[in-house]
Amino acid sequence: MAGSVQGDAMADHPSSISWYVIHTKPRQEQRALTNLLQQGYQCYLPMITLEKLGRGRLNLVQEPLFPRYLFICLDNSRHGQNWAPIRSTIGVSGLVTFGSTPAKIDAGLIELLYNQQAVLTAAPERLFHEGELLLVADGPFAGLEAIYQMQSGDNRAMVLIELMGKSAQMQIAPASLRKVD
Repeated sequence: MAGSVQGDAMADHPSSISWYVIHTKPRQEQRALTNLLQQGYQCYLPMITLEKLGRGRLNLVQEPLFPRYLFICLDNSRHGQNWAPIRSTIGVSGLVTFGSTPAKIDAGLIELLYNQQAVLTAAPERLFHEGELLLVADGPFAGLEAIYQMQSGDNRAMVLIELMGKSAQMQIAPASLRKVD
């Protein structure tokens, strides 16, 4: 399951059990997670809620907190589950390694991410922030700079635009706004 740990991941483990990082194929974190879970591996894919433009509207979407990465709990003792099937799992590129040694992740970090999961998915990361300088990309005000004020309804954004030496407050579709680099 995305955003949750399968099994009793937060319980104390013997010293032979550690968390590792899986590198996935592009945009296949969910597929890799599902396939690893079906093979009996204990995995964690932290998610975050973001505001994104789609079809000219602002939408809330859930995405992996770390694109192309997920965490897996493995037993490195000789009695542990075979690691060989991991690299041939659909959606997986391989284990992240330093040389030939798989990169271990501190269990405390996994626990911290797991405990913050509700915060990461409940409060979305906004596309535009109050006071941010934007550029109007199309329409009658194309090419003008605007200062983002707030979201105004589902498909409008309130911005300040400088016109003839005065600031004018306007509502513009978010799809018509771009961030200034």
